[in-house]
Amino acid sequence: MMKKTTDLLTELSHSSHIDQYLKENQEYIIDQTLSKYLCELIEKKALSKSDVIKKADINEIYGYQIFSGKRFPSRDKLISICIGGEFTLEETNDILKVGGYSPLYPKIKRDSIIIFGMQNGYSIWRINESLFTHKLKTL
Repeated sequence: MMKKTTDLLTELSHSSHIDQYLKENQEYIIDQTLSKYLCELIEKKALSKSDVIKKADINEIYGYQIFSGKRFPSRDKLISICIGGEFTLEETNDILKVGGYSPLYPKIKRDSIIIFGMQNGYSIWRINESLFTHKLKTL
């Protein structure tokens, strides 16, 4: 059974030793690079990197550099990759967190448009069109 983040946070705040907490919760701790995390998710979903890169509308060389760990993407590029891979909101937010970025947040207008597009299967181009229409920065 998976532990919720709030449960882990409660355990962490009540722990007297970090090593004990890490040992007891090692299966819930993400201990890998962003590129490895992305590659594992793509493999798990039986997707090809080239398809994800194409659907994300990012430069092919840059996309492969992200997957190999040679380049570290911006938050917007990560979101684009998640849209290209048709990841769920939860998967996208996990990827953003692993990358050190804030998750998509529905109280932010721009994020709301992105979330809506993702949940309705919109392409990157359609999401960008909606962002542009609302005078917001496109991905």
